[in-house]
Amino acid sequence: MNQLCLFCRLGMIGLLSMMGGAGSLCAWAEESRVWAVQVPYDAPPVSPDVPDVSIPPNKTPLGPEELKRAEALLPLLEGKQEFWAMGEFVHLGESSVPVLIKALTMSSPRIRYNAIETLLMMKGVAGVPALVETAKEPSELSRVREHALRVAVRLDAAKASEALDVMAKDPNPSVRKSAAFESRYIRQKAVIPILIPMVSDEERFVALSALQSLWILTRHETEFHDWDTSTKQDRAAWSSEWVEWWDINKETFEIPEPRQPKRSL
Repeated sequence: MNQLCLFCRLGMIGLLSMMGGAGSLCAWAEESRVWAVQVPYDAPPVSPDVPDVSIPPNKTPLGPEELKRAEALLPLLEGKQEFWAMGEFVHLGESSVPVLIKALTMSSPRIRYNAIETLLMMKGVAGVPALVETAKEPSELSRVREHALRVAVRLDAAKASEALDVMAKDPNPSVRKSAAFESRYIRQKAVIPILIPMVSDEERFVALSALQSLWILTRHETEFHDWDTSTKQDRAAWSSEWVEWWDINKETFEIPEPRQPKRSL
């Protein structure tokens, strides 16, 4: 069967050649060849700036009725209506911060935690001193202290540095780790001598957080060590490199500008 098909094809080609069709067949094959062509590219038009239609924060002092309303919202920061209550505080604005600060001393840890979160949502910078005191409080739950420090750093890093020294010496390793991690966002020289002793912390995850914060803040390159498998004795010996470096450079050292992320092409 295959031989028959082959003979048929050969016969067809021979017939075309006798009739002068072979040339047109080759011409058709030549015309059907694909040629690459570069099409001009026009960049999309630049979108116009979108106008800011957000509602400006309310900075009007609370009246007597609004003050009572804010006080009544405090117990509602826990339970089914907690998100609604948080939104109401945000709507009342930064003028409600003095009322919201009272929640930081209430008995329910859920209320205290949500009050901290609400201060972040409303950008309540006036509440940072109270957040710092909460972060320093040794009898407070660790997760509440850590959240208080985190929010204080986001709102006003300069004022939040006061809590680092206390939290860095706390017996709870989770609290120490939070201090070591958040310190990288506080670009002050006073943070460096707090972090250096933490490099030799008995808990490896605390030491690594402190080390990474030191690298970010100083960009100082030390000798290569296997920190991931290190012991406390190893870290104590290696931390001496940071101590020596700081003793030499503390008078002249300045925190470098943060590195800008590379833009993808």
